[in-house]
Amino acid sequence: MSTQQWIPNYRLDLQGEPCPYPAVRTLEALKELKKGEILEVLSDCPQSINNIPIDAKNYGYEMLEVEQMGASIRYLIRK
Repeated sequence: MSTQQWIPNYRLDLQGEPCPYPAVRTLEALKELKKGEILEVLSDCPQSINNIPIDAKNYGYEMLEVEQMGASIRYLIRK
C-alpha cells in the first residue's frame, strides 16, 4: 500500500461488469478528464489487473495505485 494519499476527482464503480468492459469503460472515462485529474476505478474482473494498468500506460495516463481488496481491485489513474 502506498504512503501517498491520493484524492480522486471521480469514481467509476465497475464491479459486476464482465471483462473487457472495465478496461474499455475506464479508457472512455479517462478521455473526459482534465489534465491532472484522478479517476478511481473499482472492478472485480480478475483480468482487469492486467488490462487496466497496461492500457492506461499505453494511452499516456499515470497509474498511481493498484490495490487488491479481496475480490475487488481499486485503481487510481491520473490523466
